[in-house]
Amino acid sequence: MTETYQIPAQTAIGHVHLKVANIERALTFYRDLLGFEVTEQMGDDAVFLSAGGYHHHIGLNTWYSRDMPAAPVRAAGLFHLAILYPTRKDLAQILKRLLDHGYKIDGASDHGVSQALYLRDPDKNGVELYWDCPRNEWPRDGNGKLQMTTERLDLNALLALA
Repeated sequence: MTETYQIPAQTAIGHVHLKVANIERALTFYRDLLGFEVTEQMGDDAVFLSAGGYHHHIGLNTWYSRDMPAAPVRAAGLFHLAILYPTRKDLAQILKRLLDHGYKIDGASDHGVSQALYLRDPDKNGVELYWDCPRNEWPRDGNGKLQMTTERLDLNALLALA
């Protein structure tokens, strides 16, 4: 391609659709633990979930994956889906909920632009739960170029907000 194209700045990624081995097991995570609401369910074949009444943010299906093992970690495919929380306090509350339910967290990072928790759903899909720091606080170099980092997230300070 010889011409340059830049996607519009207002573009957003609307939803993710995941293959899962078992709908009820996936619902235990996305609905019961994370708190998404079911907007439509097609038996044990597919389910659509949302936050705030949107048609769906997450689709789950067993069309090609019913009772199948998780995809290998070291293979091409989805690294993780990311769920953006509106406030830091909301991120703190979901962290507390995960810990209260004994759910394993793989990592937690402060990226300068965001604070993130990393975990896996029951089908071993990577899930990032994060909050964006205010844009005017994002780290930049002397030329204004974004300088993302990966530092340890202070979970105790985050939990203090819960």
